[in-house]
Amino acid sequence: MTGIFGGSFNPIHNGHVELARQLLHMAGLDEVWLMVSPQNPLKEQTSLLDDGTRLRMVRESIAGEPCLKACDRELVMEKPSYTYLTMRSLSADYPGRRFTLLVGADNWLCFDRWSHHDELLALYSIAVYPRRGYTIDRSTLPPDVTYYDLPLLDISSTDIRRRIRQGLPYAHLVPPPAARIIESEGLYRD
Repeated sequence: MTGIFGGSFNPIHNGHVELARQLLHMAGLDEVWLMVSPQNPLKEQTSLLDDGTRLRMVRESIAGEPCLKACDRELVMEKPSYTYLTMRSLSADYPGRRFTLLVGADNWLCFDRWSHHDELLALYSIAVYPRRGYTIDRSTLPPDVTYYDLPLLDISSTDIRRRIRQGLPYAHLVPPPAARIIESEGLYRD
């Protein structure tokens, strides 16, 4: 079973990596693929780094994690990117593999706005993880949707970008390879 953990990873941070590790074990997954996504059709995104830089930061940040993989599938697909099309594409290319979609409570609460959400529910299991400020009523979850009560990690890419712009410490919040790339290329300064 492979978990698909999508996000802009702008930048990847320690919370992303720890969440992937925890879901790997709690959800009984063989691997977690960190799917670097282009612009989310449901989110307004500012200061989004180019796809290649974000993918490189993810790859280098999880290089020592044998069960975590960087995935560029959504970056090479037609835009806008819809999870349903991504999952169908992965299922077609890996017919013997079962996929679980990993989503935060914030995304679960607007899941009915996702393109083809009914088909996603019918075809894939979904693992929901907590996000601060978003409460899930577990009694309302459909079959094949499981809520994992994981510790909340108060790290956000938005805060990291703010810290960098303001010249505040941030390296303790991101994997060392991501910090090296951010520093050497002067990213998120403006």
